[in-house]
Amino acid sequence: MMRDVHEVIEMLEGGFAKLKILVVGDIMLDRYIHGEVERISPEAPVPVIRHAQRYERAGGAANVAMNLAGLGCKAVLAGFWGDDTDRNDLAAILDRVGVDTVGVVSSSLPTISKTRIVGRTQQLLRLDIESREAPPKIEADRLLQRATELVGKVNAVILSDYAKGALTNELCESVIRAARTAGVPVLVDPKTRDLSKYDGATTVCPNLGELAAATGVPAHQTEALLDAGQRLLAEHDFDYLTVTMSEKGITLLRRDGGRYHSPARAREVFDVSGAGDTVIATLAAGLAGGLQVETTVELANLAAGIVVGKMGTVPIAQHELIAELTPSTGLTAGDKILDLERVKKRVAEWRASGESIVFTNGCFDLLHVGHITLLEDCRRFGTKLVLGLNADASVCRLKGPTRPIVGERERARVMAALASVDAVVLFEQDTPLELIRALKPDVLVKGGDYTIETVVGHEDVIAYGGRVEIVPTVEGFSTTNIVKKLTANQEESK
Repeated sequence: MMRDVHEVIEMLEGGFAKLKILVVGDIMLDRYIHGEVERISPEAPVPVIRHAQRYERAGGAANVAMNLAGLGCKAVLAGFWGDDTDRNDLAAILDRVGVDTVGVVSSSLPTISKTRIVGRTQQLLRLDIESREAPPKIEADRLLQRATELVGKVNAVILSDYAKGALTNELCESVIRAARTAGVPVLVDPKTRDLSKYDGATTVCPNLGELAAATGVPAHQTEALLDAGQRLLAEHDFDYLTVTMSEKGITLLRRDGGRYHSPARAREVFDVSGAGDTVIATLAAGLAGGLQVETTVELANLAAGIVVGKMGTVPIAQHELIAELTPSTGLTAGDKILDLERVKKRVAEWRASGESIVFTNGCFDLLHVGHITLLEDCRRFGTKLVLGLNADASVCRLKGPTRPIVGERERARVMAALASVDAVVLFEQDTPLELIRALKPDVLVKGGDYTIETVVGHEDVIAYGGRVEIVPTVEGFSTTNIVKKLTANQEESK
């Protein structure tokens, strides 16, 4: 179980939205052409692809920005793109998710693009369009100025280096110096043997191959390689090194010799392209948001495990992480008690991840076996159960001045502690109609002597395509009967 999971969920559900993170680096457009291979060409011994699908995605530093946007952060992008149709395609992708391209400089060189031709799931060919020339000095100076000016306006900086010319030594030095002065963390995805280019960064995030190139230690000698990596910290004035180790997970190396290892979380690997972008974006968001570095590494590892299960370069999304972090058995009771705004957001995230939402409601004063049976029955109708709980004032109006026996805060914690319940939300009204209209559950469930026509909210649920279910009560069990029995026992003992 991830440490500080409650704090992580709060960041995902709102905290990250307050953060602005600058990404400086090599901007690319990734294009995919998918089709079926049915024969070999008679003209040459090459496969013939029958075209079926074509789509574009942001790549390189632009994909890092897409991941930040997917986490809910405000992403600002700086780099180069050309004056061509690839630029237009890339700008449209970034604009759709709100990435700010104020730092991007129009270049005389073409927009870097990579076109992958894929037969079913096998990549057959990649066509790269890019110039081998360095950007003209006037363009490089303009990027340096824009990037440096933006540093003071953000909560973290990512240097996404794909060795395509955007990140010169001068730019890296200037940005890192400005960030250190402003107290802003700088994270680097490196593509060079000489890490002195990034001296003074908060952390550099090499994979095993990149760390091997920087240290001269073979990648398969893991312990010796990590020892060598640890020695780089003082040499280059890094706070720590974050080493991505593919199927082995992520290892954090500290200057004091300490290490923290987070094992890989992927269930099934389809495509590792873009996973490093997801890792560094999640690390930056976590650090900028004040999460502990170990917690941030765990979150980045979880995010990487999600994206490698997809084909192509696909950024992480908030709802995917929240769905992974909020199984009912993995949360404390306090993590499941939400106000209306947070429960609406949680439900939207669950729904985006393919979950079906069940809703029921009640006072649940003095929990008994009838309540437990009702909630277990509710879970049979979907994958996430939201419980609407009458607040104290509501219970008093419905049940009389002596009720509730147990206060709303205590009732909420008891109900949230049940494994069958995924979220608890209090409501002040006599009925949950407003709550039902806000959440639009897929299934509305009530127990007892109700009919579908007498269930509050049934018309709304049925109108938008949901359904209403009635489950039988357990005879002889009710809070009222328990109270009567306790009262009778007290009378007999006098």
